[in-house]
Amino acid sequence: MPAIPDGFCGRSGAGATKRKMAPMIEIENLTRRFGLFTAVDDISFSVPRGEVLGFLGPNGAGKSTTMRMIVGFLRPSAGIVRIGDFDIRKQPIKAKEMMGYMPEGAPGYPDMMPRSFLDFAATIRGLRGKAKQYAIDAAVAKLGLEPVLNQPIETLSKGFRRRVGVAQAILHDPPILILDEPTDGLDPNQKHQVRTLIREMASEKAIIISTHILEEVNAVCDRALIIDHGKIVADGTPGALESRSKYHNAVTISVAADTAREAQKALKALPKVARVETGSKVDGVQDYMVFPKEGAAIVTEVGDLARDRGWRVEELYAERGRLDEVFRSLTIGDAVAMSKQEKGSRARI
Repeated sequence: MPAIPDGFCGRSGAGATKRKMAPMIEIENLTRRFGLFTAVDDISFSVPRGEVLGFLGPNGAGKSTTMRMIVGFLRPSAGIVRIGDFDIRKQPIKAKEMMGYMPEGAPGYPDMMPRSFLDFAATIRGLRGKAKQYAIDAAVAKLGLEPVLNQPIETLSKGFRRRVGVAQAILHDPPILILDEPTDGLDPNQKHQVRTLIREMASEKAIIISTHILEEVNAVCDRALIIDHGKIVADGTPGALESRSKYHNAVTISVAADTAREAQKALKALPKVARVETGSKVDGVQDYMVFPKEGAAIVTEVGDLARDRGWRVEELYAERGRLDEVFRSLTIGDAVAMSKQEKGSRARI
């Protein structure tokens, strides 16, 4: 990491975590129509300083449209976007100075090198002299761009183009970051690097990450918002969303096959158990998944039962819930209903 030059004012430091976490992004009744089609339908939410918000939804749900309106790239049909104290429509320059934005696909000038592209981005952000060079060197180091600095952007892999896009977004150390699919196309090591960077910046910024990678929510997000057909269908912490899963507090137990029938019957008889599903049988070991009534915690009861009965247990664990299952349950209903409606229409023709 390069030395910090005199006069460079960064926002990092131990004192940052002690500051009051204030709302930095406020969205009120945001709507965007394209002719008769409503892409974003009267949504409202806010993001305070110190929070990473995961913005989730299936393709065509309105994620990228929402983010383009937040950063001022797309004009809303209705509603208000406040960035800090600034209305994005009334004071766009002031609002945009507070943001770093990586658009969908991380576009860049294809014939430019990352080095010259970042120099250009730093210049239009108002950085000069030593402060500009420090900002570029810091972003390059954080994103691991040294090997490709002098290679045309059009020749870079998808992963490196993403990292160049993130680098230009953080150059001016903005208090707000809007990142559209920041780890799409990155290999596991690169994903870890970018996610670590986001977590390091999280305490002092308001960050929105649009993603279709559900593991990213647990990896970096404090809160997740799910949008479908332009409307918000869920908003909560990853844990709160997982608790809506049918697998929340479900227990998997693997027992010796010779006690499997006894185990299944005894597990079903536990007062807090709703049902028991039979899983795979491998090498003389039978798996069962035990579902609780109303999401009750049952792992202790299951463990006590196994110990009291003297079963040979190969595996025993409880699930927090499955975010992918919650996501599907919230976003697939309309598609299924529409498919049934279309089939009915064809049948009547």
